[in-house]
This record gives sequence, structure tokens and C-alpha cells, in this order.
Amino acid sequence: MSPTPPARRLRLGMPRRMFSQLLLMQLAIAAGVVVLATGLFLAPLSNQLDDQAMRRALAIAQTTAAVPQIAEDLQRSRPTVGGPVQREAERIRKASGAEYVVVMDLNGIRWSHKDPAQVGGHVSTDPRQALSGRDVMEIDSGTLGRSARGKVPLRDDRGRIVGAVSVGIEYDSVRARLIHAIPGLFAYAGGALAVGALAAWIISRRVQRQTRDLAFSDISALLAEREAMLHGIREGVVALDRAGRVRLLNDEAQRLLGIGDEAVGGLPDEVLGEGRTADVLAGRVTGTDLIAVRGQRVLVVNRMPTDDGGAVATLRDRTELEQLGRELDSTHGLIDALRAQDHEHANRMHTLLGLLELEMYDDAVEFVGEVVGDHRATAEQVTEKIGDPLLAALLVGKATVAAERGVALWVSDRTRLPDRLVDPRGLVTVVGNLVDNALDAVASKPHARVEVELRTEGRTAVLRVRDTGPGIPAEQHELIFTEGWSTKKPPAHGKRGIGLSLVHRLAERQGGSATVGEAAGGGAEFTVVLPEALTEPGPQPGPPGPRPGSEPAMAAPATGAAEEGP
Repeated sequence: MSPTPPARRLRLGMPRRMFSQLLLMQLAIAAGVVVLATGLFLAPLSNQLDDQAMRRALAIAQTTAAVPQIAEDLQRSRPTVGGPVQREAERIRKASGAEYVVVMDLNGIRWSHKDPAQVGGHVSTDPRQALSGRDVMEIDSGTLGRSARGKVPLRDDRGRIVGAVSVGIEYDSVRARLIHAIPGLFAYAGGALAVGALAAWIISRRVQRQTRDLAFSDISALLAEREAMLHGIREGVVALDRAGRVRLLNDEAQRLLGIGDEAVGGLPDEVLGEGRTADVLAGRVTGTDLIAVRGQRVLVVNRMPTDDGGAVATLRDRTELEQLGRELDSTHGLIDALRAQDHEHANRMHTLLGLLELEMYDDAVEFVGEVVGDHRATAEQVTEKIGDPLLAALLVGKATVAAERGVALWVSDRTRLPDRLVDPRGLVTVVGNLVDNALDAVASKPHARVEVELRTEGRTAVLRVRDTGPGIPAEQHELIFTEGWSTKKPPAHGKRGIGLSLVHRLAERQGGSATVGEAAGGGAEFTVVLPEALTEPGPQPGPPGPRPGSEPAMAAPATGAAEEGP
């Protein structure tokens, strides 16, 4: 036999769902407010009804004491059941609806009473305050039970106190009025409670829809998970509210954008400054996988609107990938150049072999000298004008690639750049991007030519790259430096429109500028000015002299080709 499943225990306590908890809390608050308001209303109502009854009794007593005939009859007659004072008091009692109207003399003897048997007897409560000339209001018990009373002195026509008048209002009637008011009060309280319960239910249902019927513990866990996820992932996350202000930044977004927590609450233009990055975050530029440049970082931005009118943008650092992609493009170009060079080298070997087989040795030597001399002349031309080895090597390599692509790459005769660069790698990036763009612009053009000019003005480096391509229209001179803008098809590894933007950012970062214009012979001319690009010139050491006893160094031959033989 299978074991009997354990019986489920009834769990008492607060429900788990936030909707139920919120509804119960609101109902409890509404009920508590209604009970408190009812109690606060009933407490003064009882006192108010007592005060009204005492004031009514006092008013009747004052009205009775104001009748001059009563004071005269009190002085001329005796306290009898059928006397004039008894008749007048009973008339007033019946007319006013009072519990009793008692007229007493200075000795506290009743001259009137609702019960005729009490006429001539002494009053049951102390009459001294009224007989001393003061008006009295009180709740007290007498021969007719508990009542609200009013006592006033009775004066003759000369103002002398000759007795007192005591009027009582039945206290049961006061209590009856209070009890009679309670059902109506409870009805109003019940109506208010019903309205409060309905409002609580509506609010709870709205909260239930907005919170997806989650429990408080679930929301707390989600918040903890969100914080861990946002600050743990390697993608930047920027959340904006419906007004377009930043309301959330994770650690990676702060690192990629170069901002801190002080950016929360600000607009993208205020936090980042004007530019494509701010335009993408603000939604002025739409699309997927948008390229933006922030400082030296290449970012891929995606912006997704949210249901509350805001948006969430994700940022991915594509700097290294973009560098790898550009290096891959350069490698492909170099491979194509090497392939073409290999084909050309084979042709030259065949030519050389033919000259040797024809025993034309002098022509073979001359042919080899020309081939080797061309390459050496190019390298020497570059290194004589450019002292930085990185930049010189770049231009030599670009010249080789340009030659294989049928483009003449020239270094201007005005070029002079000493080996005192502050940021050689930055200038290599600038020159490499501009030369690559120029080579692409003049590709497949007849008599294609690219000229590079690098000169210095004090510590300022001025770079100009000219080409004989189609040029840049004047209306696009500003757009060409915008991230993502390009007239060429994107490469296999990603998108274009980054190289010139990086050039512009690097120039601005050093306080310089990058502009484009029209070259003298047609085509485009890019000019980059980099202030403070060179270090202060120091003392230049002279060539070391020969050490004592050493032989002088032999001069190198003009060309290596002249010394080689078949």
C-alpha cells in the first residue's frame, strides 16, 4: 500500500500576493478610520445633547421666572395643590414639554410640582445657588429620576429674590435622541466604508496589473537580481524616463561614457554634450546597432522604448573589434598587394632568367639595380623626412600597397617631422585612416595620386592628405566627420563611418581640428592640426667621434645592387 499523503495544514497569516496584502491593509485602514471618525463624532454628540437639554431647561426656567404674577402669587398665597402658582407652573410645563416646573420659596418649599403630592414639601436638591441669585445648569437626580436641570432665582417687581424656579428635562429623552441618531450615523459610516472598500479594491487591482500579481518577496528578489545583473553584465545600460532624463546607469555605462552618478537626472545633451552619442540616447537617431564614438571608444548602441514612455539603451564596446576589423582590412589589402607583388616578382625573375640565358649580364645587373633601387629610394625618401619610426614604417608600407593598387603615394617635399612626438600611436591612427580613405577614393582612377604632407610649426603638427579622387561636396564637409556617415559599402566585419570620426575626436581631444576642403588639382584635401603634438626640443647630441686607436668606419656603398654579380 502506498503511504497516506500527509494532510495539508491550514496556514493562517498574511497572504503572499501583494494584491491581497494591499487590499487587506487598505480595508483595515478604511475600517479603522470609519470607526475612529464615528467614535469621535459620538463622543461630542452626547455632550452636545446634554448641553442643549440643560440650556433648554434654563431657558424655560428663565421664562417662567419672568412672569410677574408668579412672584406675586408666591407672596400672597400658600403652597396648595389648587393654588395659582401650581396652576401657572403646570400650564408652562405642558406648553414647553418639560419634565417638571417647580417653584420654591426662600425655604426650599415647593409651591408647584408635576406630582401634586410633592407640593408643600422640601425640594430634593440643594437650591442655595439659585436662591443666592445665580443661574444653574446641571444633570442631576431627583424625585422624578435623572434629568437635565436649569435653576434661576425668582424676583419680585422690586428685584428682591423671593424664591427660585427649577425646570427639568427628562434625561431619557436626551438619551433617546442620541440612540436615534446612531443608526443614521452608522448608515453614513457604512456607506463611507463601502466607498473606501471599493476604492481600495480598484487601487489594489491596478497595483496587481502593474506588478504582474507578484508578492512583496518576489519584488524584493527581482530588485536584488536586477541590481546584480545591471552591475555585473559587461554591457552598458542607460535608462531614461518619459522626459528623456537619465534615471539609471550601471557601472559599465559609466565606464564607457566616462560619466558618474551625477549624470542621473540630466538630459543626454547636458551629460554627454552635443554629438551622435547624445542623439542616439535621446532617440533623435533611430535604428539598430548604431555606431557612436565616445572619446577613443567605438560603441554600438541600441535603444528600446518602454511602456511608460521612457527608453532603455544598451552600449557595447566595439573598440577592440573595430581595431581588429580595420587590421583585418589592412591585412587583406596587404595580402592582395603581396599576391600582386609575388606575380610581379615572378615576372621579374623570368626577365632576369632570360637576360642571363642570353648572356646579357650587364643588362641583368642594371635591371636588378633598378628594381632594388626603387624600393630603397622610397624608404630613404620617407625616413629622411619623418623621424618617427612608427610613422615612417606606416608610410613605407602604405606606399607599397598603393603601388600595387596603381596609385602613386608621395611624401611632400615640405614634409619635416622630427622624432619628438608626444603620442606617436595617435598620429599613426590619424595618418593611417586618412591615407586609407584617400587610396579608396582614387582606386580605379587614371593617374591616381595621393600626397602626404607632415610639417611642424613650433610644437604643433600639421598634416595634409591630398588625393585626385572625386572630392567631397561642400554641403557634406561637416557630415563626413559624423559617426556612421559613409558613402562606401560596409565591410564584412561591421559598419563604416568610424575612421574619420576617430580622426576628428583625436584632433579635438588634443585641442586641434580636422577639416576637409578641395585640393588644388581637384579631389579632396584633409587638414589635421594637432597643437602640442611635439615635445620641447632638447640638446641634440653630436655624432660620436672615433675612439682612440680605432679604425675609421667604412662608408656604405651607394646601392647594394652595384656590388652584386650574376
